[in-house]
Amino acid sequence: MEKSKGYALMFLLGAFVAGGALGFTAYRVIDNKHSHEMRGPHAYRQRMAEELNLTPQQQASVDSLIEQKHRQIVTLYRPVRPQLDSLAIQARVVSDSTHEQIKRLLNAQQAKTFDDMRAAARRELAERRGNDSIRPPLPQGGSARY
Repeated sequence: MEKSKGYALMFLLGAFVAGGALGFTAYRVIDNKHSHEMRGPHAYRQRMAEELNLTPQQQASVDSLIEQKHRQIVTLYRPVRPQLDSLAIQARVVSDSTHEQIKRLLNAQQAKTFDDMRAAARRELAERRGNDSIRPPLPQGGSARY
């Protein structure tokens, strides 16, 4: 009798843990999907308009203020942009070198997977950055390297 109670308790505990894990995973998948749909400055403005229930006049004013802020920040970065571009090139050289050094430690399948991981990270970064003209452009090739 005690043995069956122990098994029942273990089963219930296992079911509880499994349910929690599945619920957490489902939440992360749904949340991640939603976050991909609502990216970039225009998506943020749309979300702001919806969540704050802005009138069309308020939305136009907010858009104008955000555009003004963007122009001001671009102006602030203009004097240091050449230095940032130079640093981006140097960082890419270091990143490329490190990537190649790591690949030398891997077998052929691992190296392919590593390249695929890097390509996916580049795509994700490009999606996150969108058309943000504040950040310096990356050197030829156009995407960040890891």
